[in-house]
Amino acid sequence: MAGILNLLQEYTHTALMHVPEPAQAYLRHPLAQKTLGILLAFGLVRSLNKSLSQWTLNNWTQSPPWDSQRELILLTGGCSGIGKQVMQNLAQKGIRVIILDINEPTFPLPATVSFYKADITSSANIAEIAKTIREKHGDPTVLVNNAGVGHDGTILEEPESKIRQTFEVNTISHFLMVKEFLPAMIHANHGHVVTIASMASFVALGEMADYCCSKASALAFHESLRQELKSWYNAPGVRTSVVHPMWVRTPMIKMLTDHESHFRQPIMTVEFVADAITKQILSQNSGQVILPRSQSVASAVRAMPTWMQEGVRSLASGSLRAMREVQQKEAL
Repeated sequence: MAGILNLLQEYTHTALMHVPEPAQAYLRHPLAQKTLGILLAFGLVRSLNKSLSQWTLNNWTQSPPWDSQRELILLTGGCSGIGKQVMQNLAQKGIRVIILDINEPTFPLPATVSFYKADITSSANIAEIAKTIREKHGDPTVLVNNAGVGHDGTILEEPESKIRQTFEVNTISHFLMVKEFLPAMIHANHGHVVTIASMASFVALGEMADYCCSKASALAFHESLRQELKSWYNAPGVRTSVVHPMWVRTPMIKMLTDHESHFRQPIMTVEFVADAITKQILSQNSGQVILPRSQSVASAVRAMPTWMQEGVRSLASGSLRAMREVQQKEAL
C-alpha cells in the first residue's frame, strides 16, 4: 500500500509541474488535495466494483473473441422496432441472424438473415420451427428474447385477453424459447441468452400494471436462469444478459410521443437502444444494461425507504396521468 501511495504522490507531483503556476498553488492547498484524494479513491472503488461485477457475472471466465462463422443469433420480434434495428446492425457485420415473428417482414431481408413465422407463445409451434432451424442452419448460439407487447389501461379497464397476451409474450415466451434452445448451449458450454426487460422491471406505474409485472418477471427469469446455469448445469460459458430500456420511440408508446411536449421524461431512439444491445451481444459477456445510463438509479428504487419509493412511482405515474388527461380533452 505504501508503494502505491508513493507512486500516486510522484504522479501527482509530475502532473502539477505541467499546469500554470496559479493552478499549482490552488491544487497544493490541503483542502484541494484532500478533495482530489477522495475523488481518486471513489474512482478506484468504482473501477474495482465494475471489474468485480464483470468477472462475477462471467463466472470468472474470459469470453472468447467473436467468431461470425461460429455464432448464429436467434431473435424474436425482429420485424419491427428495436428487434428490426438489432437485426440490421448485426447483418451489416455479416452475422447470421434468424428472425422469429408473428408478422411477416415488410422489407427485403439482408443476405445473412432468415425469417420464420412463429407463435412464440406456443411450445408446439416453437418446436416445429426449431426442427427446421436446426436442419437448415444448426443450433443457435445466441438467443435474444426481444418480442414484446404493451397495452394501456387501468387494472379494472384492461380486457383479460390483453392482460394474458402481455404475460404470454413478455414472460412466458422466454421460458418456452429457453426450454427449446438452451440445452444445445449447455451441451457446448457456449452461448448467450439476452433478455429484453424494461425500466418497468424496477418501477411499477399506473395504467401499466400488466406490462410492469411482465417485465419484473422477465428480470426474475434472467436472475433464476443465471443461477441454474451456474449451479445446476455447470455451464459457466453460457452468458446471460438483461437490458432495461426506458421509453423508446416505437408505436408502443404512441400516446406519449403524440403529446411529447407535455412529457418530461427522456425518450430514446430505436437506434440508440439497438446499438447498446448489439454491443452487448458482440461482447459475449454477461451483464445488466440500463438505458439511458443516467437513469441507473432506478435499479435501486426497491432499496429506498417506502416513502421515497412511493414518491418515485407517483412522479412517473403522474406524467402518464397528465398524458391521459390531455388525450381525453382532445377527444372532446
